[in-house]
Amino acid sequence: MIQGLFDFLGDSVNWSGSEGIPTRLAEHLGYTFLSLAIAALIAFPIGLLIGHTRRGAFVAINTVNAWRALPTLGLLTLIVLLIGIGQVPVIIALVVLGVPPILASTYAGVAGVDRATIDAARGMGMTGREILTKVEIPIALPLIISGLRSATLQIVSTATVAAYVALGGLGRYVIDGLGVRDFPQMLAGAVLVALLAIVLDLAFAFIGRYAVSAGLTGRIRKTQKTSTAPAPAGAH
Repeated sequence: MIQGLFDFLGDSVNWSGSEGIPTRLAEHLGYTFLSLAIAALIAFPIGLLIGHTRRGAFVAINTVNAWRALPTLGLLTLIVLLIGIGQVPVIIALVVLGVPPILASTYAGVAGVDRATIDAARGMGMTGREILTKVEIPIALPLIISGLRSATLQIVSTATVAAYVALGGLGRYVIDGLGVRDFPQMLAGAVLVALLAIVLDLAFAFIGRYAVSAGLTGRIRKTQKTSTAPAPAGAH
């Protein structure tokens, strides 16, 4: 099985043409980022609103959390039966999967900002919008990025269902391999999806490290400790 995997990945035929790995990878990333963008456009404003106002959180959070119980494959099948085969059913199913973690983390991040910090900003004359954009969002950014990271991993690993409705993506290798009992091809598809998920996870970890304020991540304190460390004995 493992040798078959290396043979499949090492075959130049599988790296060229409309069914090659680069093409399937591009399709998979297309489904992933389009779904993630739509999910963020839906969840991010709602999360900011309920986190900032502290109103409607119970209804919103519990509603989207109920979406987590929906089986993606079953939902995809239902949408296909209603509107037909195409990219739209796949995107809808993946968006439903991506909204809950983004909304929950955005709400938690904004709502978790210390009230004393908000009161201090209000005392400085900041408006509600300025408090949201200049105080709450920067402080909540680590949790917001964490939600995007979680949603990305869930979407990229589930985007293989696109092949179930005759679309592309890395799931094509799993579905096609299953149809002809080509287990090395199936394994190759699974490994490629796993590797892609790892790469995207590391990318979001990097973004979370350097997009967030240094004061929140502790980089400033580490730098100050390094710069103020006593010189070794005997140094001039």
